[in-house]
Amino acid sequence: MNILLELKHLMHISLPARPVICKGLLIVIVLIVLRAIVSPFLAINSSESENEGFYDSATPDLLPGVRRDKFVEVPQIIWGLNNQKIAFARACLTAKFLNRSLLMPSLSASLFYKEVDLLRPITFDKVFDFTKFNARCHGFVRLARYSDVSNKTEPFKLQKGSGRRWTVERDLDQLLQYRRGDPDDSEIIQISGKNPFLWPDHWPVKDYARIFDCLALVPEIETEVVKVISKIKEAGLKARHETGVSHNKHMGDGTMNPPVPYIAVHMRIEKDWMIHCKKWEQRSNSNEICSSKEEIIHKVSQITDLRRPVVVYLAVADSLLEDDSITSGWRVGMVAFEKKRLGVTDIYNRQPYLIKSAIDFEVCARADIFVGNSFSTFSNLVVLSRTQRLYNLGEARSCGVNVGLSSYAYNVVGDDGGPQRWMADMSDTSLQSLSYGTNNVSCH
Repeated sequence: MNILLELKHLMHISLPARPVICKGLLIVIVLIVLRAIVSPFLAINSSESENEGFYDSATPDLLPGVRRDKFVEVPQIIWGLNNQKIAFARACLTAKFLNRSLLMPSLSASLFYKEVDLLRPITFDKVFDFTKFNARCHGFVRLARYSDVSNKTEPFKLQKGSGRRWTVERDLDQLLQYRRGDPDDSEIIQISGKNPFLWPDHWPVKDYARIFDCLALVPEIETEVVKVISKIKEAGLKARHETGVSHNKHMGDGTMNPPVPYIAVHMRIEKDWMIHCKKWEQRSNSNEICSSKEEIIHKVSQITDLRRPVVVYLAVADSLLEDDSITSGWRVGMVAFEKKRLGVTDIYNRQPYLIKSAIDFEVCARADIFVGNSFSTFSNLVVLSRTQRLYNLGEARSCGVNVGLSSYAYNVVGDDGGPQRWMADMSDTSLQSLSYGTNNVSCH
């Protein structure tokens, strides 16, 4: 303060020689000195403001559902990739409901339906990127590592029921009961029970879609996905060349060599599926569940979204496939490839079951057109992923509009006699239809 008074005094000193110039020079000097004096205070205020902004951005971690000091633990997640993804999302949403972080669960690299002792556990972060998941789902749900646990209290054990008597209402009542009170004093709520992926469902489709949208493959697996898609596009370029289509045609923006599109077809004709779906059709008195190879080829050939020639990638469980002629019989301009013909079997063969499925899922999810079976969990979650991407792009509907990422159900006949156009119903309050299938599909 004394310095400021002295500067003020200097401002009023009368100067005998060149008063205007000297006084102007003195003002400049005073301003420089003032800046030097005040700047540190401004810097402190600026730093405080930045810190306030930083902590503001982090405050969602303090909101219910993402507490860092309370956790939910679940047993190893089993069965197929998409059942595991559903179980993982359900565990995340359960943890959110209990106002806790979910301790990173173990998935299952192998596929055994009954021999649980033979399951090969694989940690979540060996398949999906832990950091990206938390960044993308920030403020909604949160994963934690076991190193975050202080072990100050004993885990509270929560036994979940199963079977027909364990209804949605009973499950929700249990969660409400343990949301507050004594269990909340425990650092960990440890959930146990038979087949946790069969927990009754309380959460809307849009919540599941949001969690699935947070999943990103680890770089090592993502590299394999890119290799497979590159092989598909190489096959498309070759088909284009062999049919005499010029590579030098200009796009509308003047660029050369337009990208090579591809159709991905989840071809459910494996022996285990055909036995299962035939029984399903008998019980439900429906003829829109199973489809033969010939029926699938006929339906896919009626899709006119892409200019031919076009590559058709067939996603199929090769080890369970009895018909090895799935790449034959396709219409002119549709060149079909499965893993062997595409030359990518080495990529798949060195991976456990779960990684193989994860690669195929992404190849289908990123296709220009996807065609699947509406009673398949795999197909349903691919369409859910593509629908979420359309919503992220601001496209709530794609019926009759060529916006890309179109999907079809080959087991359901559309209005034009071809496959039914398909988007996931993001307004559905339950995952029931996506988990167990429906022939009531359309563009929602």
